[in-house]
Amino acid sequence: MATDGPPANDYCSVCHEQFNQPCQANCSHWFCGNCIMRVWHHGPALQPCKCPLCRRLITLLVPSESMTRARDNSEVNGILLEIERYNRRFGGGSLTLLQRLRDMPFLLRRLVREMADPQRGFNLVLRARVILSIVVSIIYVLSPIDFIPEGVLGFIGFVDDILVALFFFLHIAAIYRAVLLNRHGGN
Repeated sequence: MATDGPPANDYCSVCHEQFNQPCQANCSHWFCGNCIMRVWHHGPALQPCKCPLCRRLITLLVPSESMTRARDNSEVNGILLEIERYNRRFGGGSLTLLQRLRDMPFLLRRLVREMADPQRGFNLVLRARVILSIVVSIIYVLSPIDFIPEGVLGFIGFVDDILVALFFFLHIAAIYRAVLLNRHGGN
């Protein structure tokens, strides 16, 4: 299982040094916790900062496991408190559909990695909600009862199945985003 941290031999794009207290943004880029907080503090305080690499709005910061384990260190704890404050301020706001679609791969990759990790005691209720969503989506897609029947309209009949799958993935990503906000937003 891959570790929950930045790639080995990679550097922070802000300070151009090895990562120090790394955290990952919802665009999947990694930064030093202190560096990304500096980027935020140098911009408008009432708006989320933009990723220095891809320019997407950062609406969620997820600290690495090593950083959360070192919470007893006062420097690390200070950065974690800043990240929690950032997530409380910008992580729970209403996101546009485009932002949700762009965040979906990041959230689903993390969710799959976290659910597959035997060392992590994954929340049983969340696991049940994810499994129930998967089962209901599969039953709908495989059932002969459709809003737009495939037998009548051919390929166009798959549109509702594609929409159900898209809504399923968006739902799962929203559930996991709430978990991450609860975990890293100090709620």
